[in-house]
Amino acid sequence: MSAEAHAGSHYYLPHPSHWPILGSVGLFTTAVGGALWLEDMGFGKYVLLLGLIIICVMMFGWFGTVIRESLSGTYNAQVDRSFRWGMSFFIFSEVMFFGGFFGALFFARVFVENWLAGGSNSLFTNLIIWKGYEPVWPSNGPGNLGGSFEGMTATGLAAINTLILLSSGLTVTIAHWGLKEGNRKKLCWFLLFTIILGFAFVALQGHEFLDAWYKQHLTLGTGIYGSTFFMLTGFHGLHVTIGAIMLTVILIRSLRGHFTPQHHFAFEAVSWYWHFVDVVWLGLFIFVYWL
Repeated sequence: MSAEAHAGSHYYLPHPSHWPILGSVGLFTTAVGGALWLEDMGFGKYVLLLGLIIICVMMFGWFGTVIRESLSGTYNAQVDRSFRWGMSFFIFSEVMFFGGFFGALFFARVFVENWLAGGSNSLFTNLIIWKGYEPVWPSNGPGNLGGSFEGMTATGLAAINTLILLSSGLTVTIAHWGLKEGNRKKLCWFLLFTIILGFAFVALQGHEFLDAWYKQHLTLGTGIYGSTFFMLTGFHGLHVTIGAIMLTVILIRSLRGHFTPQHHFAFEAVSWYWHFVDVVWLGLFIFVYWL
């Protein structure tokens, strides 16, 4: 067997690395810091910050190692397939993550509200526990425990952000076409447009959060509506931020000529992730803002 055939038929095994250990330390430190901060221990936020810094250093170093290995021609077709399966399973895990929050929203609106109002053979709940409770949405909870607030609407910033994110899905697709055509100028420009749209979305969502919290009095403590709204939109905004940062890295690599029309899985992985956050936002817009 020739050297080339031998290399192509064997799976690449990386050398022993310290990055997984450092990542574990960072995750543990972050979790401990978050727990201490929630317990009102002042130094907890500094422990949390230290954990996040360790995680960032780990990601920067580990991804840099993978990039160097890829550029050196170390990886073969089998490694490429494993990357694709790995990214697919990661996105599936993200689907399950958001599915849990969407499930909580559905359960609260369809079952809990009806149950508290005495429906579904729960007459005594309405008569004894929360007498006269009427199922309305958005809800601030039985007995108006969440206080008064204004609900979110599908107009205004929500509609603008929907247009922005859908447009970014189009621009990243055009950038992919440019990469497959070998048109690096088209690739880089439309990647830049996508990044600008992504960070514009995050900025507008931050503005929307501030308005909701201080002007509409909608907070995490405003009943089930407030908690599900901020958990869903907040985690989605975090994912958009992460996606925009990843696209920025891809743009830098594109400017340095790292990708070819035949070999560019890193770009594909990030574009898959970006289309995923687009789809999640459509679900958010329909079920949180519109309905």
